[in-house]
Amino acid sequence: MRKKDAAEKVLGNLCVAVERLQRCRDFSLLMPEVRVNIVHALPNAAGPSEVAAIDGRITVVNGYPLASGMPKWGVSDHMARLIIEARKYNPKVNAGINFKCDDSIIKAVKKYAREKKMVFGWIDRTVEPDEVSKADGQSMPWKVKQLVGSSGRMPDIFYEGDGWGKEPLFVALGSDALSVVKTAIEIARRYAGEK
Repeated sequence: MRKKDAAEKVLGNLCVAVERLQRCRDFSLLMPEVRVNIVHALPNAAGPSEVAAIDGRITVVNGYPLASGMPKWGVSDHMARLIIEARKYNPKVNAGINFKCDDSIIKAVKKYAREKKMVFGWIDRTVEPDEVSKADGQSMPWKVKQLVGSSGRMPDIFYEGDGWGKEPLFVALGSDALSVVKTAIEIARRYAGEK
């Protein structure tokens, strides 16, 4: 597939995924303070400029998730680097979505992951070495290596626990933006039903 065709396919998938997420009121319960982003990488993406995401992220307006901008290339550094690093361990990972993490959400997501036979993981950010956390770009390789080491492979869904100045977050990974949004919506609906 030509790069232009692949880029159009990624952007189209991301647009449909955002549209579906925006119709799910329950997802607003999973909105973290840092807001949400959905990322989708080109095949063989080498850097954040080859990963599309929502410009300005996704927030909540009138009780529903709402994208602040359109999908655009290179607007997510953190999540883009996560996808690129995760691909080193699972080349099928092309997309991800982040969402809120707390004790009750952890319980709901663990149950969901068990039922769906997904690999669940977590990172203890309090043990992140200073030389890793303070060096630009070193945190992501360390985090992914920790996840793979503790889970046996790249998890399908994981959370990052508390760290100095870091909000705990969940991340769901998948083959495309639609698949990760489907996971997030299913978790949101289950979580809303349990509240």
